[in-house]
Amino acid sequence: MKHGKKYVDSLKAVDTSKSYEPTEALDLVCKNAKAKFDETIEAHIRLGVDSRHADQQVRGAVVLPNGTGKKVRVCVFCKENKYEDAKAAGADYVGGQDLVDKIMKENWMDFDVVVASPDMMGLVGRLGKVLGPRGLMPNPKAGTVTPDVAKAVSEAKAGKIEYRLDKTNIIHCPIGKASFGTAKLEENFTTLMEAIVKAKPAAAKGTYLKSCTVASTMGIGISVATTKFGA
Repeated sequence: MKHGKKYVDSLKAVDTSKSYEPTEALDLVCKNAKAKFDETIEAHIRLGVDSRHADQQVRGAVVLPNGTGKKVRVCVFCKENKYEDAKAAGADYVGGQDLVDKIMKENWMDFDVVVASPDMMGLVGRLGKVLGPRGLMPNPKAGTVTPDVAKAVSEAKAGKIEYRLDKTNIIHCPIGKASFGTAKLEENFTTLMEAIVKAKPAAAKGTYLKSCTVASTMGIGISVATTKFGA
């Protein structure tokens, strides 16, 4: 695969055999984000667990102190007595059966996060085949199935992200935009890493944080040393 000049130049500025301390790694990522748009910075964390086993799943959610830099559209399923609270918290869409019908019949998906009150999960469950593969199904562990839908909406708008293992035991998460600068990105990165370490399953054996890479949308991956997180 042929890479562009900016990618090749970035590669020259990074020692690919080295794991950088978080501050230096994120500084390099920002300097090498040379696209004409504000690139998203992502962290990719490989864990020493086996996602095929239920007792080694790692999943949760965390509010990044500086947000993600992305405008999040929130869709809420709740009873009518909570409509106003959800809207006041910033929900973009609020409803019940009407929203289910819109999604099922029109293939409508103009949202990034789905929040539901527990008493609506019987209804929302019908959307499992649509929302599930897209990672949008509400989940108690992620705080998106809750009686306090207003709080869940506020957190989603403030930069709450969900983290979960993929089939190769890697967690992929956005931690902000290149325009945030090193300090804000490091705050977000540290918050995410501490949450993942805290979520370590009791069944996990050996080294938990196997490796970590940070990269911008169009940039190269930079290896990050994880020793400071002690796992």
